[in-house]
Amino acid sequence: MINGIGRGQHPLARSSAPRRLLDLETWTASGIPLLRDPREFVLELHQRHLPQPGTVVVAVLDPLHRLTASASFTPWPHDADGWQHRNALLTHLRQITPHDLRLAEPVRTAVLLRCREGAPGWTEQDGAWMWALRDAATLHGLRCGSYIGLTPAGWQTLGDGRSGRNPHAGSWADGPVHTVTELPPRSALEPPRGQRGQRTDRTQRSRQPERPWTPARVTAIEPARRTGTR
Repeated sequence: MINGIGRGQHPLARSSAPRRLLDLETWTASGIPLLRDPREFVLELHQRHLPQPGTVVVAVLDPLHRLTASASFTPWPHDADGWQHRNALLTHLRQITPHDLRLAEPVRTAVLLRCREGAPGWTEQDGAWMWALRDAATLHGLRCGSYIGLTPAGWQTLGDGRSGRNPHAGSWADGPVHTVTELPPRSALEPPRGQRGQRTDRTQRSRQPERPWTPARVTAIEPARRTGTR
């Protein structure tokens, strides 16, 4: 391990251990900006995405510390390397917000929340996601912000010791249930008769290769209270 980063084995070597990760001491010492009000921030992010165990939520805070963009997805469970995690985060960041690579220094911040089963505290898989968040933020011109773990015991911002009991990994079940009656009528979804064939052709042409993760939810962010970093 060099500077807290696990260089690991050759990419073709058969091993389930993470090859790129940050230990908790390195993460804590790297000067991660603190969330001003982590309880309020975690609650807002949870209400927007209702993450279940296995879900990752990446969010972007603007210079005024407001939540401007966020996306949630479920990575493949067998992925354990920070390299795959970094690629997934970077792909979603590119989808929800433009980069700031032309700026002299970052002004916006990327924050990650990971919902999982198990005991609270740092794990090697958390270390791989920390490495991924730091690298993805750098490649997108953002500051690397807090890493939040959501477990059955509650939430915890790893590295600064702040935590709470709610929300927790099972809180998604308490969210609103969307029924069939809330869907738009079928007539609103169908195109005019003369355009049905054209719409089908465009849909087929726009199909993309299957991704190694399951997109869960991307939210449109409205102006909100300041819940960001110092």
